[in-house]
Amino acid sequence: MTMDEEAVRKQKEAFEKMKVVLEYAKSLIKSNVKILDIAENIEKKIFEVGAKPAFPVNIGINEIAAHYTPSIDDQTILKEGDMVKVDIGLHVDGYISDNAFTILVGKNSHPMIETARKVVEEARKILRENIKIREISEVIENTVVSSGFNVVKNLTGHYLDRYVVHGVSIPNVRNEIETKIPKNQALAIEVFVTNGSGWVKESSEIQIFQFKEDRGSRIREGKKIIEIAKSKFEGLPFAKRWLKDIPKAKLDFAVRDLLERGCLIDYPVLKEESNSLVAQWEESFIVE
Repeated sequence: MTMDEEAVRKQKEAFEKMKVVLEYAKSLIKSNVKILDIAENIEKKIFEVGAKPAFPVNIGINEIAAHYTPSIDDQTILKEGDMVKVDIGLHVDGYISDNAFTILVGKNSHPMIETARKVVEEARKILRENIKIREISEVIENTVVSSGFNVVKNLTGHYLDRYVVHGVSIPNVRNEIETKIPKNQALAIEVFVTNGSGWVKESSEIQIFQFKEDRGSRIREGKKIIEIAKSKFEGLPFAKRWLKDIPKAKLDFAVRDLLERGCLIDYPVLKEESNSLVAQWEESFIVE
């Protein structure tokens, strides 16, 4: 869905607010800090700049590639040498900016991080109206491979539509997708670089959910979650820790019920299948 002039203005406003949040977020990544504190401080900052979270802050350490947001009682602490990915989404009236960076705690950098950042820059250089998705994908994979690493094949960039974080996929590997990207389409170039096999697999830890449809619930807490997911979270992904008013045992039971009924979808944590390091870089753009 391409945007009119007012929508483009709001989209660019989201991009500008994200710049402030990213600078703040980078300052938080250091050893001996709890990732729960990092996530909650970033989410607080999103509200302070006049935006709302588009999804919970993801903090993936080492082989964790995506969908890890800390639980309410998460005690994980960053340590020297951790490769930490921070994926942040915010929106202004539904217009989303989705960005991610990677920091090697206590070190200057890492070749995989530099490669991931370089790939996004190379893709940005060729972005233009009516470019084919396959052209972007080819540049991404070629740049990663020429740097001596593997791209994670089953994670992708994507369109950003109003209240839709993951629209049309933009693969990070060569393909035959002839779809042309129209003018004023917002999108995220999102690249994951690894020294492992290049595939991620689902893990059992799940803290992120999203409203799918209201199929009812016999449980009072279930009904409450549906209402909050639709109204307060505006149908976008949310963290279980955001539902602090519901006791943990009742919350877990209600979430299971809603998943079984098809009211919610979940986002399992994604790990590199050979337990190798993963670096991520992501930036959001409007095609002009």
